[in-house]
Amino acid sequence: YDPLRDFAPITMAVVFANVIVVHPSVPANTLAEFVRLAKEKPGQITYGSSGIGGAGHLAGELLRIMAGIDLVHVPYKGGGPAMQGLLGGQISAYFATPVAAGPHMKAGKARALASTGTTRSAFLPDVPTVAESGYPGYEATNWYAYVAPAKTPKDIVERLNREIVRALGSPEVKELLAKQGLEPRPSTPEELARTMEREYATWGRVVKEAKITAN
Repeated sequence: YDPLRDFAPITMAVVFANVIVVHPSVPANTLAEFVRLAKEKPGQITYGSSGIGGAGHLAGELLRIMAGIDLVHVPYKGGGPAMQGLLGGQISAYFATPVAAGPHMKAGKARALASTGTTRSAFLPDVPTVAESGYPGYEATNWYAYVAPAKTPKDIVERLNREIVRALGSPEVKELLAKQGLEPRPSTPEELARTMEREYATWGRVVKEAKITAN
């Protein structure tokens, strides 16, 4: 299917960034130190993801490209196994959700270097963004949105937009989302369409430059 032609955008729902965490044995307390380490040991520093082509994989490749470092991607079958790989020291780094990484950070089993979003995570306010850490323009924000089939009548799309936006604004929904590390980000159908086009182009370039394939 064509993600830009086969759907009618309704509204953005939520956004969240990942956090780059490393195993305690990795001698890096900041992203700058991690990049320096990767340059000193090209092809020896690994990062895990929940699978090929997933958000963590693409975020890692974007960092690799922007920082000019040689990282080795290790795909796992899901976020849980990837986190276990980090905790067990099988991989050097992992792009995790703040909610998943938080308990392990508190236990001293993982160390946060940077957040992949445009702003610091409310869960980890002391962790700087990748952009703050020397790579302006870096952004790898995850998002969920509502879409309908492409030929859905405009009046139905507009009504769905109104109802979903209203729900996202309710205190109960906001509280539930906050517990999961998700930030409500309602939008108009037109704003979502522009976001989809921009993201498609951005990550398409990363996929091509990193030569990522489904296999």
